[in-house]
Amino acid sequence: MAIKLIFSSLFLYFFIQTSIAASSSAIFNVTSYGAKADGKTDSTQAFLGAWKAACSSAKAATISVPNGRYLVKNVVFRGPCKKKITVKISGTIVAPSDYRALGNSGYWILFIEVDNLTVTGGNLDAQGAGFWDCRKSGQNCSVGARSITFNWANNVIVTSLTSINSQLAHLVVNSCNNVIVRNVKLIAPDTSPNTDGIHVQSSNGVSITGSTMQTGDDCISIGPGTKNLLMNSIKCGPGHGVSIGSLGKELKEDGVQNITLTNAVFSGSDNGVRIKSWARPSYGFVRNVLFQNIIMKNTKNPIIIDQNYCPNNQGCPNQTSGVKISDITYRNIQGTSATAKAVTFDCSSSTPCEGINLQDIKLTYSNKAATSSCKNINGTSDGVQNPESCL
Repeated sequence: MAIKLIFSSLFLYFFIQTSIAASSSAIFNVTSYGAKADGKTDSTQAFLGAWKAACSSAKAATISVPNGRYLVKNVVFRGPCKKKITVKISGTIVAPSDYRALGNSGYWILFIEVDNLTVTGGNLDAQGAGFWDCRKSGQNCSVGARSITFNWANNVIVTSLTSINSQLAHLVVNSCNNVIVRNVKLIAPDTSPNTDGIHVQSSNGVSITGSTMQTGDDCISIGPGTKNLLMNSIKCGPGHGVSIGSLGKELKEDGVQNITLTNAVFSGSDNGVRIKSWARPSYGFVRNVLFQNIIMKNTKNPIIIDQNYCPNNQGCPNQTSGVKISDITYRNIQGTSATAKAVTFDCSSSTPCEGINLQDIKLTYSNKAATSSCKNINGTSDGVQNPESCL
């Protein structure tokens, strides 16, 4: 009898706890708002209906996207919301096959002014091939859309998300605070133009960990106003590497500072770690950057600073970069370069690079010694230096 009473009490306890947990969060399934998992029916309004209900919920809310393919056009998920929201994607959100259906807004899925948001799991398929073909043909195309964008959002987590075939950048973090991007996969062909993996700008306290980027542009691009960015356990390639910049396009531009990349692998990428700025006057800067514990596998420009960026010689001939680059450390970087020159520091003649430090660099080219090049730079070298340091 006593045992039965104990089990009855335990059952009642767990029932109450489960009921409390269930009552503490509300679940909004997009199919309940009319979404169809056939990949053909426009489910945009259904997603917006689920968002509206979740955003106004008096308790923490979960928006559920079940298995299947859901066709969604441009959609804006706008805050502020009353409580924390989790968007749990089990299926695939797919963009229209006709790229023109996304228009000229510049975005596909946009979260704006939302705090305490988690986006987890699932797939995004932007079907960007038609847009890339238009760009390559030189036709008059739409501006293109970034797949998922966070604007003026705080305390955001993006985890276990896969994004394929974005028209432009896969994931954009703009004017945000405290963002965690973890275990994401961002994939597009190496011939797809401007398909950056992750773009961060004007944001503070962003971390990107355990993620894989295989793209046609920068794996991670870091724009003006970015500070306190941590990147760890990154796999990049194909793509254009991890790039700070391009910076200095405008005269008055916020600087970039406190950037760390550790434990990364670059495979067949056009660049490894790159800092680039336009060759034109600017009050911008880059300072306090650490690139550490990095492996290069047949990377064209493993280490590069380019302050003479001037595409098509438009808007910057015969000028020099005003972006001040200082306190940059390269530590324990090893592997193979796909070009003879493994280290290139092409700094501004009017604003030289300062405080550049190379520590234990081991890069070879075709099983031979690689070379390095330095212009307008001051710094130090410590430990093994292969190629021989030009500092």
